[in-house]
Amino acid sequence: MIAPDSSDPRCACKGVRRCLVCEQVKGTSHLEPSEPEVVHHFLYNPETRLAVSDDAEALSFPFPGVFLWENFISEAEEKALISSMDQDVWNLSQSGRRKQDFGPKVNFKKKKVRVAGFSGLPALSQELVLRMQQEPSLSCFQPVEQCNLDYHPQRGSAIDPHLDDSWLWGERLVTINMLSDTTLTMSLEQGLPELGLGGDVQVALHLPRRSLVVLYDEARHRWKHGIHREHVHERRVCSTYRELSAEFLPGGQQAELGAQLLDMALSFQGTPI
Repeated sequence: MIAPDSSDPRCACKGVRRCLVCEQVKGTSHLEPSEPEVVHHFLYNPETRLAVSDDAEALSFPFPGVFLWENFISEAEEKALISSMDQDVWNLSQSGRRKQDFGPKVNFKKKKVRVAGFSGLPALSQELVLRMQQEPSLSCFQPVEQCNLDYHPQRGSAIDPHLDDSWLWGERLVTINMLSDTTLTMSLEQGLPELGLGGDVQVALHLPRRSLVVLYDEARHRWKHGIHREHVHERRVCSTYRELSAEFLPGGQQAELGAQLLDMALSFQGTPI
């Protein structure tokens, strides 16, 4: 089935979430989230692994927990991946996104996982996972879930700053960025008092097209991550891979379920659920 056009007039936004589609119908006044009064902007330098201030003071600080692999996939691989994704249904998601899920059904509030409907990661991901594992820091990375997200400026696509669940998902979040460059914004609402910074601290992490980025350590558990609408200039598709937490690995309370999920995921016979 061919994916619907990027200008799909439907909308899946709820609560404070918003996109251009719902703004045209409902307006923006009741949907606008409150903006922090003070924002300190920094830019991540992947060579020095420092967050560098964009103001005249040139303040900088170490920013651990980010690994960037440029040109992780080739142009031909990117074309094949997008073509394969567009043969499946893209489901509407909030804030103007569309998505495809390859993973178990999860109720994070009740901490329940359902295997029903999960058939594994897609076949085209097998070679990509093997390539990831060639990087020493990802040598034991075994993804159990893959989420494809589609962003488009016509829909005002974005994703609010958030922390991924850590009950089910493990230490590393691995994302492949496709079709266009973008900026991943890392944010810390409580500021950095040790540096004398109150208010919201934001670190811009530039993601080149066809790159892979890994968030771990403080970038995974302390700093929220999101994509601002103004940083989506062209269609952008990303695939995020998540591993299991210690609770679902050998020795954990739910190791048996974890083993079952991994066996299914790494069969690479999956279809979107």
